[in-house]
Order: sequence, then C-alpha cells, then structure tokens
Amino acid sequence: MNILFLEDEPTIQEVLTEYMRIQGYDVTCVQDGEAALRMLEECSYDMAVLDIMVSGVNGLEVLQFIKEQRPEMATIMLTALGDERTQVQAFNLYADDYVIKPVSPIILLKRMETILRRVKRERSGDEKGLVVCDDSYQAFYDGKSLELTLSEFLLLQVLRKEPKRAFTREQLILRIFNEDYVGNDRIIDAHIKNLRKKLPGNYIKTVIGVGYQFREET
Repeated sequence: MNILFLEDEPTIQEVLTEYMRIQGYDVTCVQDGEAALRMLEECSYDMAVLDIMVSGVNGLEVLQFIKEQRPEMATIMLTALGDERTQVQAFNLYADDYVIKPVSPIILLKRMETILRRVKRERSGDEKGLVVCDDSYQAFYDGKSLELTLSEFLLLQVLRKEPKRAFTREQLILRIFNEDYVGNDRIIDAHIKNLRKKLPGNYIKTVIGVGYQFREET
C-alpha cells in the first residue's frame, strides 16, 4: 500500500514514517501542501495522512483536491486542531478519519488498517446495497460514495439505527444538532428532501402526523 504523508514536524514525521514502513507501507513524505499536490499529480496512492497546519497550501486544501481529483483515495487528517468546527469541515470534505495529536503510532496504524480494509472491500464490490460507515461519516451504495453532507449523514444514521421507530422533527433535531439549533423544525424536511435525492432506493418513509422512518428498500 502506498501512503502519502504530509507532516511538517520532523520528529513526528520520522517516528510515524518508521512505524508505517515497519508495517509494510510504502511511504512518501512531504512537509508542505504544495509538495503534496505535486506528488498527487505525479503518483498514485492508496491513502493520504494529512497534517492540517502546514505552510502554504494547508491539509484541508489538499484534502479537497483529493476528493475532487482522487476520490478513490482514503484520507486521514492528523492534527493538533481538536475544535469541532475544523473536524466538521474535514468530514464535510469526506475525510475518512480525524486523529488528534499526540497519537500513539500503534493506534494510528490500526485506524489506517481499518480504513484501507474497507476501501479494499468497496473496490472489490463485496459490499452491496446501502452501507453506513459510522467512523468515517460516510455512506455508500454498492461501493460508491453517496457524497452526503454531514447533516444528511447524521440524519440517515439516526433513522437507520432504529428502523421501526417513527421520529418527529423535534427528535431528529435533538439527535443531529443537540440543543444548539435555533429555528424552524422544517429544516429537517429540507434535509430529508436532499437525502432522498441522493439515496438510490426508497429508504425514508413519511409517517403522516409524526415525521420520518427508515425502511429497507422496496
């Protein structure tokens, strides 16, 4: 497996690269975003492990390039930035995982292994139908990403986990936004409408007088 590793802290880069190589990965190291973009244009990789706070083009911009130009690549954001806003931004750009420094090299390797295993299954077509990956905040149908926004993914996740339950709009707002949302509960209708457009099957049922319910494709 070929790994592109963007990290500008020499000690962290050296230690994690050594662990990756011991595990059998072929690792290409770069220290800034411009170099990462050049390598992505020249070479093919199975995964990119990206620090966010690097000079020039940052890790999120590299992530956006990958998802636009190399959507089959797996991505892990490795950063000291633990704020919710940055994490949401990364997952909205379809990062597969978000790891906050300092991180145990063994734990990072396990996360890489898990994501690469899933990507391999998707490429081989082993996973058919609707697949919801809680760890990476992504949903797939027959191995193809549905390109959901974070709110759409969370809505699908909540409904799918309790398929026999009809949720009210208020309950869905609390599950997705906690108590932070202030506004009309009809925002759920807008998300449902967009989600239905992206789902290839008729997975969401409107329960008149109540709200919405997940059902298997019919």
